Amino acid sequence: MQKLSVALGEYPHGQALLDGDVEVDGYRIEPVEVRPVIGAYRRMIRDLEFDVCELAPVSYLMARQEGVPLTAIPVFLNRRFHHGDVRCAEDSGIRVPRDLEGRRVGVRAYTVTTGVWVRGILAEQYGVDVGKITWVVDDDDHIEGRTPPNVERVGDGRSLGELLRTGDIDAAFTGNAGTGRAGAPRAGWTAADDGVGEGPYPLFPDAEVLAVDWYLRTGVYPLHSLMALRSELVDRDPALPGRLYTAFADSKRNQLAADPDWSAQPRFARQARQIDGDPVPYGTGVNAPSLAALVRFSRDQGLVDPGFPAGLRALFAAGDYPDA
Repeated sequence: MQKLSVALGEYPHGQALLDGDVEVDGYRIEPVEVRPVIGAYRRMIRDLEFDVCELAPVSYLMARQEGVPLTAIPVFLNRRFHHGDVRCAEDSGIRVPRDLEGRRVGVRAYTVTTGVWVRGILAEQYGVDVGKITWVVDDDDHIEGRTPPNVERVGDGRSLGELLRTGDIDAAFTGNAGTGRAGAPRAGWTAADDGVGEGPYPLFPDAEVLAVDWYLRTGVYPLHSLMALRSELVDRDPALPGRLYTAFADSKRNQLAADPDWSAQPRFARQARQIDGDPVPYGTGVNAPSLAALVRFSRDQGLVDPGFPAGLRALFAAGDYPDA
């Protein structure tokens, strides 16, 4: 049997595949642990280090455009809403989204998927000119060369959380996209104080209500990961993507049979209630609105060319991917 090295995050719905309880016909799965898994993204894009790897979807779009030999299947292990991802400095005076224009906003790197989703929401839903915001970054993009002129690099070694607390930036993304991490996303990357404390406050105090309203109006449920394979494996065995997709779907079914309420992942349990359905749907059909929105936002923000891609199905390996 041929081995497949697989790097993905800590998801109960992917564990049966890693453990061998679910098999990929003709292949032996060899799990590769990278924590945080974001540390694997750059290694996959730049060095093709793994056979199969979870990737940030925007990084995948950009890699495909640049000709990196990667091919994805529509398995989206992680999803989350983003209205609650921006915090404002205590004395910034920011009250509504358009107050961000002319301000300095911290984000780990310009092309992180959270940043693309939030900028798209700010532009489309609230009329914010994101080109009038200075984006302050403290890490490199996985795919370089698409950074606009309104991006500024932190030069003194301070974290985004510290800059937010001291008011040296007016707002910042939380979590892995900003104030919730210390250092570049390599193995051993550590969590940091999220920079919230008693001072910084949310841009949208009613973020969950707004997120659900947006979902109900648009059908967009933000994607936060997909699974990518080295393209040479697909060329060698065109049936592999379909088999791998089926295995991921079976792995999720196993987890749901054991834990139908998603108690092992409370965030997904909450999101299941918010959307009144599967918090991690796989497939191209059920995810078409979300895929279209992410591609549109990526185009609008200059991360991929206007004509990319030639249809959403072109993003994925040829095959049948029933909603799962």
